[in-house]
Amino acid sequence: MIFSPRFLPAAALAATVLLAGCGKQAGEVPAVPVNITAGTTCVLDGMLLANFPGPKAQILYDGAAEPDFFCDTVEMFNVYLQPEQARRVRAVFVQDMGKADWNKPRGHWIDATQAFYVLGSDARGSMGPTIAAFAQEADARTFAKAHGGKVATFNEVTPDQVVLDGGVLKDHKM
Repeated sequence: MIFSPRFLPAAALAATVLLAGCGKQAGEVPAVPVNITAGTTCVLDGMLLANFPGPKAQILYDGAAEPDFFCDTVEMFNVYLQPEQARRVRAVFVQDMGKADWNKPRGHWIDATQAFYVLGSDARGSMGPTIAAFAQEADARTFAKAHGGKVATFNEVTPDQVVLDGGVLKDHKM
């Protein structure tokens, strides 16, 4: 069988289109973050996300129509890292504090697994001490220089760093 020179690019394009669908279930749409509204509440404590400073987070579970929202990145990590967490996670999003206003963060959602985090800073979120999230490592390092703390990736955050004690064990100002 003889192929014309135009056949190879067309075949390559067709193969790319076919392979792009691999790994997704039929009809599955890409996970996208959902913006918070004035009435969006935290799945753990019912707090209104819009009323508090600092980065927020959301987890979209497989089969769920809407994500679970968290008023703090510490809460999200605490839930995500629990050994008994058995639900399949489709996506996790956090707010990029390199772009969002710390006191009233809106939008600027990024893939949490690709973000850089500052742990142990003096910055406060809705639940006290929090973990700041950034899309760019340079932004995380700049924040750490100004507010203290160390820079880590998603996979470097451990369960012992995200204990939900309301910050009282770490907040010496109380």
